[in-house]
Amino acid sequence: MKRIGIDVGGTNTDAVLIDGETVVAAIKFPTTADVMQGVVNAIGHVVKAQPPGASPVDAVMIGTTHFTNAVVERARLERVAAIRIAMPAGASLPPMVDWPDDLREAVNPLSYMVHGGHEYDGQPLVPLARGEIRDAAMKIRDAGIDAIGITALFSPLTAEGELEAAEIIRSVIPNARITLSHTLGRIGLLERENVTLLNAALQGLGHTTVEAFKNALRKAGIDAPFYLTQNDGTVVLADVAAANPVYSFASGPTNSMRGAAFLTGLKEAMVVDVGGTTSDVGCLVGGFPREANNVVEIGGVRTLFRMPDLLPMALGGGTIIDPQTRKIGPRSVGYRITQEALVFGGSTLTTTDVAVAAGLVEIGDRDRVKHLDQDFVADLLKRIAVMVEDGVDRMKTSADGVKLIAVGGGAFLIPETLKGAADVLRVEHAGVANALGAAMAQVSGEVDQVFSGMSRDKAIAEADRVARERAVQAGADPNSLVTLDTEDIPIAYLPGDARRVRVRVVGDIAFMKDQQKQAS
Repeated sequence: MKRIGIDVGGTNTDAVLIDGETVVAAIKFPTTADVMQGVVNAIGHVVKAQPPGASPVDAVMIGTTHFTNAVVERARLERVAAIRIAMPAGASLPPMVDWPDDLREAVNPLSYMVHGGHEYDGQPLVPLARGEIRDAAMKIRDAGIDAIGITALFSPLTAEGELEAAEIIRSVIPNARITLSHTLGRIGLLERENVTLLNAALQGLGHTTVEAFKNALRKAGIDAPFYLTQNDGTVVLADVAAANPVYSFASGPTNSMRGAAFLTGLKEAMVVDVGGTTSDVGCLVGGFPREANNVVEIGGVRTLFRMPDLLPMALGGGTIIDPQTRKIGPRSVGYRITQEALVFGGSTLTTTDVAVAAGLVEIGDRDRVKHLDQDFVADLLKRIAVMVEDGVDRMKTSADGVKLIAVGGGAFLIPETLKGAADVLRVEHAGVANALGAAMAQVSGEVDQVFSGMSRDKAIAEADRVARERAVQAGADPNSLVTLDTEDIPIAYLPGDARRVRVRVVGDIAFMKDQQKQAS
């Protein structure tokens, strides 16, 4: 199958064309203000590498930072309405209480707390206040808001309150875009509510971004289904992804990690992905990024949902160095590196300039950095090495040496040897590992919820069934699905043999021709 993988980063837009497991073409373009035109240009370049009469592309996979950037920049976010079903128990801390002021102002929320929800044992806290929900829905409608997040107390145990509230709201606001917290988050109320409201604020951007990518593909002459990459190293049909844009947070580094696994064949290793602005250190477990099992902050907001376990560092190819103090970062010239770095005729000292002066890479005009003192350069390289070693140590789970795969456009900054790493691996196409990871990605389905009133085997079987169903909805070939991991944890304080069950399945993409066969 022929696929195009694209990763749109803050500094570069990378694209690859693969046929089966063969890399046909690869390109790295600086990301421009017109992101979609950059995508068109990247696709055009890799498609031209095909011989005349080549078969058409079967699918396009795109990784984008649009959604993460929107939260960080406090831009392109919709006004949201928050409905919390937790009264009278959940009245002390209102929705978004722990959000940064500027982000809360950007979404300008309407918040309503209504009676209902459940206890930790699955019993109703108080009867659901349907009238309060209807009143809230009418006020939300009158305010012209259609992005709504609903969070109920202990809804991961039983979602009936959220589902009924959604029905009531849709009877008042038929076109409402509703996010239900039990589909995204875990038990913690505030963290689950936070990710629900972030998702609600981003759904409008999700739909416009998907439409923009569709137009870009049409402009590039590509008639194939396209997918967006997710933060677990898999992809999902773009229209499905538009409903849950939060699952695309941190998809860039996870694409690179999947690309590193593909390029090396390793399933257990550490990966450092060096971009133009930042580096991310993560761990491969079974060929996929290790998942974080604790609170993750996004744009200053505490969340608790599926996210990769990553350590970001302010180290990239465009990182600015203060020549007086020798401080590295945290600021970067980003995509302006071709105008501002010394080797390109600029006046800003960057890590790339240091690497060129040390003979680690041939970029730009080396004569422009020949004035840099070699002791000065050597000292900066040691400082960079210490930054990377510290990052690797913080992510390791044992004192043993690990294999470290260096990928990304700035991988030349990673030393050949590092304390704490048994081997530092460099591979062909490492600079476009993110696009390769996107192109080679599979489709996943996941369940992470609490089951009660059934045996352990039945709970796991039900979770597996739902996970497979979700994978097929996301675009997976049902005949290719395999269970990647299963985890169940008994919850002693809940009755009915309650247990938290997490199941993740992955499968190959159901390409158009496969879908047509299944339909016939």
